[in-house]
This record gives sequence, C-alpha cells and structure tokens, in this order.
Amino acid sequence: MRKPLATYRLQLHSGFGFDAAAAIADYLSALGVSHVYSSPYLQAMPGSNHGYDVADHHHVNLELGGVEAHARFGLRLGTAGLGQVLDIVPNHMAIGGRWNLWWWDVLENGLASPYASYFDIDWQSPDERFRNKVLLPVLGNHYGRVLKNHEIRLVRNGPELTAHYYEHELPIAPESVAPLLAAAANRASSDRTGAEALGFLADSLMRLPVSESADRATLVGRHRDKEVIRRWLDRVFNERAEIAQAVDAEIAAVNEDVNALDRVLDRQNYRLAYWKAASRDLGYRRFFDINSLVGLHMEHEHVFADTHSLVLDWLREGVLDGVRVDHPDGLRDPRQYFERLRRAAPDVWIVVEKILARGEKLRGEWPVEGTTGYDFLNMVLGLYVDRRSEQALTRFYHEFTGNAAPFGEVAYEKKSLVLRDVLGSDVNRLTAMFQEICERNRDHRDYSAHEIRHAIRTMVAEFPVYRTYVRAESGEIVPVDREHIEQAASAAKKRRQDLDGELFDFLRDVLSLEVTGSLESAFVMQFQQFTGTAMAKGVEDTAFYSYNRLVALNEVGGNPGCFGIRLNEFHRYCAERHLRWPRTQLASSTHDTKRSEDVRARMTVISEMPSEWRKAVETWSAHNERHKRNRLPDRNAEYLLYQTIVGAWPISTERLSAYMLKACRENKEYTTWTEPNSDYENALSGFIDGVCADPAFLRGLEAFLHKVIWPGRVNSIAQTLIRMTAPGVPDIYQGTEIWDLSLVDPDNRRPVDFELRIKFLSELGSLDVEQIMARMDDGLPKLWAIRQALDTRRRYMECFGPQGTYRPVHAKGPGADRIVSFRRGEDIMLIVPRFLYRARMWGDTTIEIPPGSWTNVLAGVTLEGGAASVDDLFKKFPSALLTRTAALTQ
Repeated sequence: MRKPLATYRLQLHSGFGFDAAAAIADYLSALGVSHVYSSPYLQAMPGSNHGYDVADHHHVNLELGGVEAHARFGLRLGTAGLGQVLDIVPNHMAIGGRWNLWWWDVLENGLASPYASYFDIDWQSPDERFRNKVLLPVLGNHYGRVLKNHEIRLVRNGPELTAHYYEHELPIAPESVAPLLAAAANRASSDRTGAEALGFLADSLMRLPVSESADRATLVGRHRDKEVIRRWLDRVFNERAEIAQAVDAEIAAVNEDVNALDRVLDRQNYRLAYWKAASRDLGYRRFFDINSLVGLHMEHEHVFADTHSLVLDWLREGVLDGVRVDHPDGLRDPRQYFERLRRAAPDVWIVVEKILARGEKLRGEWPVEGTTGYDFLNMVLGLYVDRRSEQALTRFYHEFTGNAAPFGEVAYEKKSLVLRDVLGSDVNRLTAMFQEICERNRDHRDYSAHEIRHAIRTMVAEFPVYRTYVRAESGEIVPVDREHIEQAASAAKKRRQDLDGELFDFLRDVLSLEVTGSLESAFVMQFQQFTGTAMAKGVEDTAFYSYNRLVALNEVGGNPGCFGIRLNEFHRYCAERHLRWPRTQLASSTHDTKRSEDVRARMTVISEMPSEWRKAVETWSAHNERHKRNRLPDRNAEYLLYQTIVGAWPISTERLSAYMLKACRENKEYTTWTEPNSDYENALSGFIDGVCADPAFLRGLEAFLHKVIWPGRVNSIAQTLIRMTAPGVPDIYQGTEIWDLSLVDPDNRRPVDFELRIKFLSELGSLDVEQIMARMDDGLPKLWAIRQALDTRRRYMECFGPQGTYRPVHAKGPGADRIVSFRRGEDIMLIVPRFLYRARMWGDTTIEIPPGSWTNVLAGVTLEGGAASVDDLFKKFPSALLTRTAALTQ
C-alpha cells in the first residue's frame, strides 16, 4: 500500500464517470501526481453531481458506470502507475424514495425495523405528537390543506401499498394495511375462499411484533413473516381477480374519503408535515440544514461495519491506498471512529476534513495523517495579504457600505440568526433535554424552556471552535476543551445579562463533566455534534457572504477578521506540521472553497493598493448608480460584486449573476433561499446586466485589471510552489494546474477541458523557459511549476518525507520581507516572491544559498552556493526551486 506523494482531486458525476476519469490517467501520471483522489462514488441519489448524498453503501454508483466501469478505472490507474484515494461520508445518508432501503424499512416498520438503530432519530420526543414517529416535512402546504386537495394518494403495486405525494413515495406500515384488507374481504363475499385467505393474511399482519424493546431475533422474525405474508398476498391477487378488485375498490374509497385517508396516515411510523415545520420540529439529526440527509449512529459497531464493508474490502485488496473522511465533526465520537477505522485498515493514508479555528490544533490522539488542508490554505493565503493596509481597507469598507461591525460581531449575529430561523428544531431538542436535566436538580428546576432555549442559543453562538471532543460516557475531558467551554460560557453570560448567570454556569458544569449522569452525558454528546453545524451554517454559509472587507479571506477554515500573517508565523506552522503531521494534505482549491486559488491570489493584490482600490470603487460606484433600481442592490452586495469581478474576470454575466444571487441568499439580509425577495433579486440581476454591458465601466475595469493580473498570477505560482514543497502531501483540484477563475460551487464543478491541458503539458517538452513565460495567458508557467515541482518531489523523496527537514531561510536587503524561502532536507531550496505590486525589482536583496552546485529547475540554470541576487534568481522565471546536484567537496 503506497503513501501518496501528491494527489489530484476529481469530481465524478454522470457527465464525467469512471471511463472518462480513466481516459486521463496517462496525463495525470505525466503531470507527476501519485494518486487520483476521487469524490464519493458509492451509490448516491440519482442526478447527484457531488456524491455526498450516499443512499447505498453496498454498491458503486450506477451513474458513474457501475461496478464494471469502476474495475476498468482501477486497472487503468494501475497501468499508469497511479494509486487511488477515496472521499468517504460516514456522518450521514440520503433518504429519498426507495434508493435508501434502510430508511425505507424504518419508515415502513418504525422501531421494529432492524435498521432503526442506524439513524440518529429522536423516537422519544417530549412532544406526544412526534413520539415513535419520524417527522417528514415534505409537503408544500399544511397537512390538512394538502389532504383536502387530494394531493396524497394510496397506490397498490402488487402486494405493496404506498402513499404518493407528487415525486415522494412512502411505504405503508404492514399493520395499517390489515384493516384495508379486512374491509376488502367483506366486499368480496362472493369469493368465500379468497375472502377467507385475505382475512387470514390481514390478521397475520396485525400480529406482527411491533415492540420497540424486541430483540434482534424477534425483529428478524418479523421481517421474515412480513415478507412471507406479502408473497401470499401477491399470489392471492394474481390468482383471484375479484379479491384484487375488492382491495383496489377499498383503496379508492379511502382516497376519496379525507377522514379515512387521514386515519391510515395517522397509523404510520412517520408524520407528514409542511416543509416549514423542519425548522422547529424535526426529530432526526440532519447534515447541517438539509432535510434529505439524515445523520447516522456511526458509534454503533454494526453500523460502522455495514456502512464500511465495501470500502474496507477495497482497502484490503489494494484498490484504495487511502481515504479522506468527510465531516468528522458530525460524528458522536470522532476519536472512536478513527480508531475503529485504523484497526480495520492499519496501513492506509487517512486524512480528515477537520476545520481548525485559528490557533486550534488537530487532536494528537487521532490515528490519522492530518487534515485535508484548509488550515494550510489559510496560512499561505495570509502570507499574501499586506497587513499594513488593514486600517485603510477597513475604514473604506465601513464608509462605503455603512457596515462598521467587526467580523466577530457579524459572526455572532449570523450564528444567532441561523440558530433561530434555520436550526430551531436542533435547538429545541437540546432545550428539552436540558430542561429535564434542570428538573432533576432542585437548584435549577425553575428555569423555563424559554430561558434555557436562549441560553443554549447564546452559548452555541459564542462557541470559539467548531466543537469539543469530550467523551462523556467515560468521563474523559482534556484541558483545551474545558477552556473552550469556559470561554463560551463566560462570553454568553456577559452578552445576555438579562438571563440568570447561574444558568450559564450550570450549562458549563454539565458540558465540563462537573455534573454527570446518563441524561447529562447524552446532552454533552449531542451538544458537541451541534456546535459544528451552527459554526458551518452561521459563519461559513452566512457571515462569509456578509462581511466583505477583503473577501479573499472569507475562506473555509479562515477568519476574515484576521488580516494577514507574519512570515515567522508561517514558518513556525510549517515546522510544526513537519514534526507532527508530515503526511497531512495540503490544499489550495477544493470542491468546497468559496473561490479558486487563482481568484484569491489576484484579490490579495488589493491589499497592496488601498488608495488605488478606493479610487476605483468610488469611480465605478458613482458611474453605475444609473443601473440601480430603487437604490438596490445594497452597497455591501455592490462591494462584493466589484471584488468578484476583479478576481474572476473574464466572467460571463450568467456565471456572475448566479454567484451573486447565491451570495445574497446566503447572507440572508434582503433575500433567502426559503423566502426569495423577487424585487431585490430582479434589481440585483438588472444591475449586473447593466454593469457588464456598460462600455465606460468595462474600460475602467480593464485599466485596473492591467495593474493586478500579473502580480496576481505570480502570487498564484508562488503559492502553488509552496504547496508543492511544504511539509505534507500536495493536492491539485481538477483543472487548477492552469489558470482557473472559478467561484463557489456549483461554479467550481463546471466541466474541465482536459484535452487542452493534455495539449499544454505535451508542449512543455519542446519549449524553453522564455517561451513558457510568453504563454502566461495560457497558464503554462503554472503548469510548468507544478510539473517541475512534482518531478523534484519524486526524485528527492527523502527530502520531502518525514525523514527530511524543514528550515526557514531569510533574505537580506530592501526586499527581504517580500521573499518566502525554506529548505527541505539538505538538497532542496524554494525561493518565491510576494507583494509584487509594491515593486517588481529587488535591488540589493540577496539570499544565501548553501555550499555546493545547484540547479534552478524552473529556470534551467545552475549556480554555486553563496549570496545570490534575487533579481538574478527571478530573471527567467518569477520563482526559484533549487536542487543540489553536487555537495561542496571538503
């Protein structure tokens, strides 16, 4: 089993399946990656363009080509010398229709289903209406109105009865079918034998065990008996037409009788509801706020085994060399999960999509190689933001938009918003649990549900990290988790002085295991799973579209309130990564990033030119006022639009409009996904149309872009080289080996022109460095940098692996702060620039090259150790990657 040297991320879907991916294997091998890193490809919902909505863990996605195409894909990768890494989704499953047979069985049989323990469902709701039922908020109107309009119908298909509501199909519980069969038996009195058989089968259905306390053997027996009865029903219907007609007549009568249909639906293991009910009453844990994705009880060993059997087979057989674990913070006990996965696959490369807050450390006890690289992305990004411009850009943002709140306050307000309007059902479940805890404690039993709900909302909104990892059942808590809990409680108490401070203290004590018990343990574990959801929805998906000071910083895992980092901070980060996580993944663009690496690299140039930026925006805004309707869109959206145009130009009006519509719905200021404001959205669309067709604006834009495109491209090349050579395993997101000016999904999932990239890579062999630099518009310098860096990694593997070293190198002279340099092992040295808008010449800036003979693999020149002029190093190519070809002779 090979450890990855470098990975290449492919987004698989029906338009780019296994055979299409296999066709580019030779190209990826020639580029220099060691592994293809695929998006999830277990069976997902039909039409999925991402694969995270897994519906069946035991089959390969048919829309990608199924098992045969998957086998061809694996064989082709092996022939090309490539390994494979797979993205896996342990937190949740999709629950639409019959694709998820486990969920279908739960809806049909409730707690008597053998799969009831698989899903994170609150069967014992404190609200009697929802007890032992799954709330399904799929209706377009209130239940009674839908029923009155005859929009729900019972349908018989052979022996099976289902309920249909437009595209939704739902099973009917066997016990509730029995009265229909009995009534039909009375209708079919002329066929006495058939009627008796039907009555017998109806009685048999009624006798099926339904107790939630039944053991697994009883549940298995119930399933067997149910299927036997169903087969007998099918036989009766096929052999006795009058019986089938009698049943159909009874079903038709129920469909026409609203009260009768209501009685049937009321006997189900689910409760149909208006879609808006999800925000307050949903009884199962979702993936964020997506009702069609239900959380799994992955802490149960049988659930782990059933959901991972196929993936583990691939790991044991060598089909896969590693896995990327999606959203581990949604799991009840991530450490338990990783330990179980590591025991099942001891030698594989495991990286985790863990979003680390600034200063937060990945848990050292987790048996994984590291994160998927968002921490690295934001550290490198911070290097290219000029910290000296923070005050000027902040002042202009406040003046232009009128938004003076710091990012921390924006984040708190947006988290509070989603906790109230989007995640209310999750808060309500926690509130009910904590109210019962208070009821059992005489010092706290008088707190009302209203007070508790507000206290929980406030504490979650103040939480400084995605989550803690307290293991309540075993009483394990580490100091850093105590600190985060204390920080949240103190901040919440200070913010909500209208609430009793002792309520926050009691919350803190329960979460810190100072107060224990079975209910307390359950609360702690559920609270932890929820804080990450609130952070993701409130910050990443809302505040990041609201606080637009410099949107290059609004990136997954980032903190837009932090305006750049110092060079020494970056070097400390890399040195620590080399010591603790030498095989962590390094990312720059992903399927989840808010904008591509090339867009961000260009946007960061704005931080070097605050005066020019202010002048440009003021000019554009004054000119474009003519394109507004009723002073809409608002100035904050307008400010985001100008940054987006600068970062992603050239961009079509269609793509730009789609992005801005998503951004404005996400920030929830004037319009939302659930309650679109057509007046605002039409004004926004009209403004973008007008701006993009305005010759005067476009002339000014082109003049501004002339200043930023070149330094932005060099920024991208430099950051790419850092990613290729820093401690860890570099990843390339599909298509980004040349310029890719994509925005947030679905924009970054557009088709990739691999034929063009194959052509460009083949041309590199016949071009010299000057000719490559002349093709800057095509992106050849970036492609060249990647190929040369990956070739260097392959030839000097010992320098880049755990056995190598990481050492910062500091330049000297007037441009020293604009150089990022480090050594890997004894024989590799990287030197890249930053802040090129300030100055493109380096004067007397020098950097010390260790003794020996060196080759700059980017410029194709050799040099000897000693003080080297940065101007000379960057004369042919705007970065230098040096390999020592011969050490100094002693």
